Amino acid sequence: MTDEAATLDSALRALDPGGGEVELDAAGIHRLDSAGAWLLLRTKRRLEEAGARVRAFSFPPGYAPLFEALERDPLAGSPPPPPHRPFTDFLARIGHGAMEFIHQAYRLLGFLGRVTVETMEAFLRPDRELPWPSFVNQIEETGVTALPIVGLLAFLLGVVLAYQGADQLRRFGAEILTVNLVGLSVLREVGCLITAIVVAGRSGSAFTAQIGTMKLNQEVDAMQTIGLNTVEILVLPRLLGLMVAMPILTFFANLMGLIGGAVMCNFHLGISVPAFLRQLHDVLTINSWSFWLGLIKAPVFAFLIALVGCFEGLRVEGNAGSVGRQTTRSVVESIFLVIVFDAGFSILFSLLRI
Repeated sequence: MTDEAATLDSALRALDPGGGEVELDAAGIHRLDSAGAWLLLRTKRRLEEAGARVRAFSFPPGYAPLFEALERDPLAGSPPPPPHRPFTDFLARIGHGAMEFIHQAYRLLGFLGRVTVETMEAFLRPDRELPWPSFVNQIEETGVTALPIVGLLAFLLGVVLAYQGADQLRRFGAEILTVNLVGLSVLREVGCLITAIVVAGRSGSAFTAQIGTMKLNQEVDAMQTIGLNTVEILVLPRLLGLMVAMPILTFFANLMGLIGGAVMCNFHLGISVPAFLRQLHDVLTINSWSFWLGLIKAPVFAFLIALVGCFEGLRVEGNAGSVGRQTTRSVVESIFLVIVFDAGFSILFSLLRI
């Protein structure tokens, strides 16, 4: 009967009781499946909704359990749609998002505590050998191979800062202050921030995808089964490797950003490279902390990116789609935390007057 369901559906929909009494007689049916029973029940309900009175509904006694099960199933009828309440639904979405944010922060804080404790144990126990080859490999993958893209972006941002700043400062005859703008912006904020964003999109996502694929293939479960410490093997080398590589990348980004600014000042303003360097030296003499501020923030940003990347990787479960979702969350959360902590550093440095 399933093969003829479409034909029977059209025929049953064409029934027009006219508001009177009807009788559904299916007692002569010898073979019936769930699709046919559902069509009969739906027809009975549709006739009742149209105003007809179903005087009798007969079917073979052997199919009574099937009809009873379909009567209890929500598919047996069409439940009324939930009321549309835009404002209430909007508040519900906000509440759901807020609770999810709190739960995610709680889970991440718990993972931070676990990593902290197991890192201390790894360094304090003399009988435990740290995975130094993996640590060095992570420095190469997250640091050395990222130099070209970080350097190119920092160079272009230096060019943009110099060009935009020169257009504004030229109105006041203060083109030389473009060097101040480029130097302080690159060293204090731009170099470290652009490096962190690139690393979050490049290395942070790679951490999540690598660990997530291992989790999906049950390699992480196998490691735990044989007694290996997954934090020490999977998380610690990535965390420490990125914390070492990030200051190096930040220093390189600062250098390339200043070179980009110097090139633009030379061609756009006629400020020679020696003049650029003299003005930059005067600025850094007055603002002596500017060179170190970006390097101070770099390990903190690296810690956040690696922590979130490994955390989301270990939360992968179910299927390959989960790897993609957690990788996306890893990048978004890493960049969010980097910007939040960067704002906190800015406030702190302002209070300390440095």
